[in-house]
Amino acid sequence: MNKKIYRNIAAVTAIFAITLSIMLATNYFQVRKATPLQTEVAETLKELNDMNSNNPQLQEQIRELDLLSRRAYFVSESHLKTGIYLLLAMIGVLVLSLRFYFHDVKNIPDKDIDPVDDWLVKSKSRNYVLWGSGVLATAALLLAFLSSPYYTSLKSKKAAGSDDSALTADSYPVEEELTTDDEYAMAGIVRDETAGDAAAETQTPAEESAATEASGAETAQAAEAAAEGPEIPKVTHNGFRGNNSNGQSSARNIPASWNLASGTNIAWKASIPKPGYNSPAISGRNVFLSGADASGRELYCYDLFTGELKWTLSASGIPGSPSAMPKVNEDTGLAASSVATNGQQVCAIFATGDIICADMDGNKLWAKNVGVPDNHYGYASSLLIYGSEVIIQYDNDSNGKLMALNLSNGNVRWSKDRSEKATWSSPTIAYVDRKPQLVVMGNPAITAYNPDNGDIIWKVDCMSGEVGASPCANNGRIFGANEYVNLVAINGVDGSVLWESNDYLPEVSSPVASRDWVYVATSYGVLACYNAETGELVAEQDLGCQFYSSPMIVDGKLFIFSVEGTLYMFSNNGQLTLLGSINTGENTFATPAFTDGMMVVRSQNGLYCVSSNS
Repeated sequence: MNKKIYRNIAAVTAIFAITLSIMLATNYFQVRKATPLQTEVAETLKELNDMNSNNPQLQEQIRELDLLSRRAYFVSESHLKTGIYLLLAMIGVLVLSLRFYFHDVKNIPDKDIDPVDDWLVKSKSRNYVLWGSGVLATAALLLAFLSSPYYTSLKSKKAAGSDDSALTADSYPVEEELTTDDEYAMAGIVRDETAGDAAAETQTPAEESAATEASGAETAQAAEAAAEGPEIPKVTHNGFRGNNSNGQSSARNIPASWNLASGTNIAWKASIPKPGYNSPAISGRNVFLSGADASGRELYCYDLFTGELKWTLSASGIPGSPSAMPKVNEDTGLAASSVATNGQQVCAIFATGDIICADMDGNKLWAKNVGVPDNHYGYASSLLIYGSEVIIQYDNDSNGKLMALNLSNGNVRWSKDRSEKATWSSPTIAYVDRKPQLVVMGNPAITAYNPDNGDIIWKVDCMSGEVGASPCANNGRIFGANEYVNLVAINGVDGSVLWESNDYLPEVSSPVASRDWVYVATSYGVLACYNAETGELVAEQDLGCQFYSSPMIVDGKLFIFSVEGTLYMFSNNGQLTLLGSINTGENTFATPAFTDGMMVVRSQNGLYCVSSNS
């Protein structure tokens, strides 16, 4: 190759290397001064969030600002690493170019030499330039590597749970024993941003305009509600067993005593037009649930403060819906699956395979039939909303699948075939190292999926029989159990089995876990507590009843309803100390929903709200 080509390559590479070195050195001093996640800014945002708890629009803007700063932070880290690699590559190219340029320097003639070549070969000043450039590049690399500990330190703090700057409209003090991942799980603040962005990209200008108008309407409604009615609670209960279907709630001030017959601490009672075994969900001042019989299938919305039935949406006229109702067990019915909401949409699914989605005013957004379930008891898996999609566990005796539908239009975002037999378990979102996992139980396996695309993260063959209970998670551990099989603890990082026990096992009721304890309620009336780390049985209570409702950890206590309608409240300290019990006299199969100062219960007689303000 011509020597001039090597010379030109070296010159261009040297210019870029010097420029990049200056940029990396500058970056070091900027990183030392501030980071996108500096504590002062985070604390200011938190204070602003707390001072404006009645302004959901401002809270959403704060959360978006927090999210943008986090994105900028990690983009900056990525750029730093790229710059280091690029500078190393440029130095390599520069060295090679100079090496080839000088390999025959002794043979350069004494005259008619190019002035640049003459300077490169004979001038002493070129040594100063080359050495100076080398020192600059070396210093830039050193400073760039010194920048990394700032990122590493902050990331370590996040992993240890010391970074509490994440903001959400549902933010609320949580129990001391919960980890940072558990706070995320209760609040449901980790979203599928990629899926949301993809959905946004598909919006037409008309849809964007409609969305803007809808947002304006919601703002007006929120302002009107704040002026005319009670303060809307910040804590949501978005589906079966709360946010992410994990059995935990950050609600506070739940009444410890009340009387359904006399009305003490009872805000209201309401009838439900059609029967169902599903559990209520709470978002804002709305309470959602569903009902169905041979004559129809319906989604209901009640007012949280008055118990008024605000609207009813019928699941009718859906293409593919069966003309005759499928055979179901009497204990399952046609509306056993709990609804799910995100405060903007609410979805319900029925034993016919019909799923409907509505806005907060009861307007149908879309409806479809996902196939009539091949299930000998009837379909019972509850819906789960993650980001901009609704998750459906559709385990049948044939053609089982797990799918995610776009909340905007019902289109299939992803679908995965499942070989598991018919089950009645519901999916949950677990957070392992702050990363979401979609955990699903079945026969024969407990499986963790990536909720963004349905890819399998890990799978453990440890179940059998008719799986009815749902999984739970805490502190990076996943727990699953089924009667006549096992209670299993799984490491959420790699899917390894931590321990197994078969002392007490649930049939229908799903277990729940705090950081240190796992609670299991059996169909024959025993409530048991296990050490979450070792699997040791540490406490048990034989209450002489049946449990179908799932236990919930709320306000430092364990709440659970018996089938006979007695609410038991235990300490969440591993000892199962009974704090109180309340006999309602109404059979209760559903799991109650919680928000600040309020608990909404569905019994076989209807719907009622326990409130500390009554």
